[in-house]
Amino acid sequence: MKIIFHDSVDEELIKYVIIASRYEGRWVFCKHRDRTTLEMPAGHREEGESVIEAARRELYEETGATDYEIQKIGAFCVEGGGSVFSMLLMASIRKLSPLPDYEIEKIELLDDIPENLTYPDVQRQAFEIVKAAIDQSY
Repeated sequence: MKIIFHDSVDEELIKYVIIASRYEGRWVFCKHRDRTTLEMPAGHREEGESVIEAARRELYEETGATDYEIQKIGAFCVEGGGSVFSMLLMASIRKLSPLPDYEIEKIELLDDIPENLTYPDVQRQAFEIVKAAIDQSY
């Protein structure tokens, strides 16, 4: 499964957000209470939300982040997935509050991407793209 980035996508077509997040120099991954795997903070846009609003909501719900910088990396779709688009974002978290009572059991702070990912194909590719973007900025 390959992800394909697009230079320009109408924001209304973007259904999901994936937020590669760092806190104190480590990557933030979430463990859903009904799964044994880890994942990057992510989720769907609710009606009327902008992409950034959805990313901010998901980041708080899944990590407890309350102070951070967030930026868009790019819109993509999964090869063969039709016209369902997602936005990949990067968050630099300054403050984590206690997790809200949603579906996330806990977060883990890691030096690299874990082997036990919930969505390994898409999230591994997204993670590598974000790492490359960070490397280019230094």
